[in-house]
Amino acid sequence: MNLHLALLIVYSVALVAIGLSIARLIKGSADFFVAGRSLTAPLLFATVLASNIGAGATIGATGRAYFDGISAWWWNGASALGSVFLAFFIGPRIWRAAKANNLLTTGDFLELRYGGLVRALVTMLIWLGTLSIFAGQLIAGAAVLDVVAGVPRWEGTVISAVVVTTTFMAGGLLGTAWVNVVQLTVLLAGFVVAVPTVLAHAGGLAGIARAPDVPATFVDPLYSGGPLSGWSLLVFAPAFVISPGLMQKAYGADSERTVRLGIGLQAAALAIFAFVPALLGMAARATHPGLTNPNIVLPTLLVEQLPPWFGALALAAVFSAEVSACDAILFMLATSLSQDLYKRFLHPDADDRDVLLIARLASLAGGAGGVVLALLLETVQQALAIFYSLLGVSLLMPVVGGLYLRRAGAREALASLAAGNVTLLVVRFVVPASYAWIDPTVAGLIASAAAFFAVYSLRRGPVDVRHGPVGSVVPDHDRI
Repeated sequence: MNLHLALLIVYSVALVAIGLSIARLIKGSADFFVAGRSLTAPLLFATVLASNIGAGATIGATGRAYFDGISAWWWNGASALGSVFLAFFIGPRIWRAAKANNLLTTGDFLELRYGGLVRALVTMLIWLGTLSIFAGQLIAGAAVLDVVAGVPRWEGTVISAVVVTTTFMAGGLLGTAWVNVVQLTVLLAGFVVAVPTVLAHAGGLAGIARAPDVPATFVDPLYSGGPLSGWSLLVFAPAFVISPGLMQKAYGADSERTVRLGIGLQAAALAIFAFVPALLGMAARATHPGLTNPNIVLPTLLVEQLPPWFGALALAAVFSAEVSACDAILFMLATSLSQDLYKRFLHPDADDRDVLLIARLASLAGGAGGVVLALLLETVQQALAIFYSLLGVSLLMPVVGGLYLRRAGAREALASLAAGNVTLLVVRFVVPASYAWIDPTVAGLIASAAAFFAVYSLRRGPVDVRHGPVGSVVPDHDRI
């Protein structure tokens, strides 16, 4: 057994042990879902940042930088910009609504604002999209194990799923928050070691620019090769504004100030971190020309260019990023199935213990589903693109409209869901290749917003804010 693999095994066992040790503090579903609304600003900062620095932010962004150069900054830069809106415009309002109405999930808010039908539809869409991003994290974990020890992809996928599922099932949001502190420490330490060492090996930025295989656009921060490249990655920003996993972490804060401070500082840290995978990918292009699989760019770089102990630490950092993002994803899967579907529609009289059990079983089911999908998809970017597109198109207008537009009701939300998702699917699968410049996510977001405001503008007179249209239940807006 080599050093890299040994350290990964020890590290994985330690994460599972932390999750299991915190499980004894979980007394009910409120502890599992929102950590008893006790997260301080440092804990919120750590858990949100760790969730945002996942497989896409490390392996995916490095693979993108290998081909595009410094413009891969936008992969994480878009996340940082979305986090700013979450910290100051969405998070505090959603926290007030959650606190006043004892909301545990995004589905709880959607039903409070629009009714049960919107909640059910969005929950099902979230499940489909969330499985894809979970698959992306597992693909990344499998890539690390493949480069380190030649572990076959299916075995690496299963191993990654077992580690993250066990960790989350035990401790819920409270366990996740404390595990994320450990993960974030390892992650940052690993990259602090890796970046200067790898850049020095490549001859610095000047050496990278002189490399024969490097294109002229490599140092252009505004370069884009089309959809999902460079600044066009901004289409992913809405997903980081209204992601159920991130909003639910805001639910767990102990105050509005904590939401602003914890998530706001996280946005600044994420914008700085965005340079890390961009620089690593550029260095890999100069020192390892000819790589074709973007999934293995970062693991290959860390194994071959760093001394064994430093390389092992850096690989643990990458694996840590994958595990920490999986926490948030399993969180969405568990809460949406147990609270939004099981308790709301299947068993309204379920007691707290039953809901907690279903949440943990949902985590297990999500882990199994993610393994299957990870074996069907090829790259991290492919998997994440499905999630970000579906999430932004489905949730942006219902959440923002529900928080800021007093008269918005179920008709607007349903119109937005239908128009956005149909447009997304048509552009992605039906529009001819000659129109490939049309980004499906952008088209879906525009259609979603247009449909929402079209229905909203047709309303005549004020809406009863206690009993909204189409059976929705709408609270007094001052409480939101």
